[in-house]
Amino acid sequence: MKRLTKTFVLAALLHAGLACAAVAVAPSDKHLLYTGRIDFAQPDAPVITWPNTAIAGNFTGTSLSVTLDDEKGKNYFNVFIDGDTASPLIIEAAQGSKKYDVIAGLAPGKHSFLITKRTEGEEGATVFRGLELADGGQMLAPPARPKRRIEFFGDSITSGMGDEAPMNGRDDVVRDKNSYLSYAGITARALNAELHLTSQSGIGVMISWFPFTMPDFYDQLSAVGNNDTRWDFAHWTPDVVVVNLLQNDRWLIGDRHQLQPEPDDAGRIAAYETFVKRIRQLYPKAYIVCALGSMDATKPGSQWPGYIKSAVEDMRKGGDQRIDTVFFPFTGYGQHPRLKHQRDNAEILTAFIKKKMNW
Repeated sequence: MKRLTKTFVLAALLHAGLACAAVAVAPSDKHLLYTGRIDFAQPDAPVITWPNTAIAGNFTGTSLSVTLDDEKGKNYFNVFIDGDTASPLIIEAAQGSKKYDVIAGLAPGKHSFLITKRTEGEEGATVFRGLELADGGQMLAPPARPKRRIEFFGDSITSGMGDEAPMNGRDDVVRDKNSYLSYAGITARALNAELHLTSQSGIGVMISWFPFTMPDFYDQLSAVGNNDTRWDFAHWTPDVVVVNLLQNDRWLIGDRHQLQPEPDDAGRIAAYETFVKRIRQLYPKAYIVCALGSMDATKPGSQWPGYIKSAVEDMRKGGDQRIDTVFFPFTGYGQHPRLKHQRDNAEILTAFIKKKMNW
């Protein structure tokens, strides 16, 4: 009888353990909403590299955990719960695979989450391994995907380098980089548009701070350096494209004269126009906004806005009427745009696109 009692007790304990087991959510779960250039070669191991890549969902339960497998241990992610975008929970990814207990103690019932990559390809790739909900939790129908689409091709300004740093702080602290709060992210949300952020700090059109340029980089599936992966442009087509490049060209050519033989004015215009025409080939119907700023490439007397104007005017003469320019004024601040500058730039760009697109 004693042995039988022990057997019943053990069975009850095992049953209780199973009843309290967390609920695993696979990356391939149909209720997850992904946004961005993501490598889905392995559906249950999607690879995230581009800034502001996002995963969203709705669920029931009192807790949420996220499992990430990070290449370098340098990436940061925002997790927003129940639409509270003012109070992100930040994941500092460790190298390798790890489960992050994001939040517990939620009230029973329906909740939402949004995960966004704060950092860039230069911080390495991250494999999303799935979620874990509290006992009894379940995924619900995903959020609606925005009908409008916008893509940005840019550099550190677009990626949000240093945007959360103090005004008197350094630019290069990785934790202070938050692509969600760059002018690109703010603009997309203001327009209720789905965002693809094709950007990399230090990149230029003719020259970069490393051995590849945007014409080498723009068509990659992976944002980790210069590689042979290829993005399928037929998979996702934007309504609006914003190109904010040439700040690094200005520094490296205009100040440092590191590109030799150094291109003259005509060569600079041609290089920029060639890239924008390639974007036009890929997206024949998109409205293209050729932007610049708000660092010193747009300071009074700078030649670089003029190069962009000349390229756009030439394309218009060739029959392209869905293209224009926007220049964010240089404020005199000598470092990368902080949150205030990013918001100001977003306000300018949002108003411009609303008018042009009748949004």
